[in-house]
Amino acid sequence: MKPEKVPVTCPKCGHTQLEPAAAYSSACKACGKHFRLQDLRRPQSQPNQQPRGTRRVRCFTCGTDLDVPATAQSTMCKRCSQYIDLKDYHIANAVSKNFKTKGSFAIEPTGYVFNTEAVVGDAVIKGRFLGKLIAEGALTLYTTAEIKGSFKAGRLIIPAGNHFRWKDPIRLGTAEIAGELAASVRVEGTIVVKGTGRLFGDVEAGGLVVEDGAVVVGSLKIGNRG
Repeated sequence: MKPEKVPVTCPKCGHTQLEPAAAYSSACKACGKHFRLQDLRRPQSQPNQQPRGTRRVRCFTCGTDLDVPATAQSTMCKRCSQYIDLKDYHIANAVSKNFKTKGSFAIEPTGYVFNTEAVVGDAVIKGRFLGKLIAEGALTLYTTAEIKGSFKAGRLIIPAGNHFRWKDPIRLGTAEIAGELAASVRVEGTIVVKGTGRLFGDVEAGGLVVEDGAVVVGSLKIGNRG
């Protein structure tokens, strides 16, 4: 007899998936976050509240959640003692270096980051990027963005009035298309195509929302994949 499965919701990105009722822990199929199911079963009357004036970040090395002051520029993991960069980076010129921060990472139209590996919180790309980019949160791409290399993101955003094209399938947690995206996408969670959005490419996703006025051209495969 197959074990009973229950729906669980990822505490990081909100993705819902089925897990065995007796399972101790799991990993989110959308964003990859590891979490303990017993933590999700705790009564909501006793939440693990985040202190005011702080933000919560996850250690790159051991995965421990840390509450740090909202204005902090760096911290040290209380579990593994690893240094964690929390700074925001705004690039407006040519830079060749690696980045690893829980802060935001923005490349202005005049910016060029090359020969790099960047692991960041949220990213906004308006300029040129050459290398490997991982945005743990949202990755916002503008028309002026020029990416050569590889990228992945928890959430892809194409703002209204902007367009982006990519030749290879893009793997994402979720996506919101308000502008134009010409690419095939593999989305673990839900892709939302806003009323101003245009999506040209094949879509595989856990869910699809197409608002009135939106255009979607390509094959669709929607629903949870085993």
